[in-house]
Amino acid sequence: MRAVVTVTGTDRRGIIAKVSGFLFEHNVNIEDISQTILGDQFAMIMMVDTSESREDFAALSLALSQMGEKIGMTVRIQHADIFDAMHNV
Repeated sequence: MRAVVTVTGTDRRGIIAKVSGFLFEHNVNIEDISQTILGDQFAMIMMVDTSESREDFAALSLALSQMGEKIGMTVRIQHADIFDAMHNV
């Protein structure tokens, strides 16, 4: 299943490494990634495939959010179709 991961917060070293490492450990494949830094603010969007993850989507979402809190970032995951519906008016 395709999903969108968003990561936002104050820029610091290791954000991409932490998030991508977490996804790797949970068998989530990164299909596409875009990131930018505006001033001191970091923003990243990833298109991922969760079909091989051993966790259900709700557990994966909670774990990503908790990992984000540990590194001082806001990390969210949404089903790709929901993300598309929210951002296509």
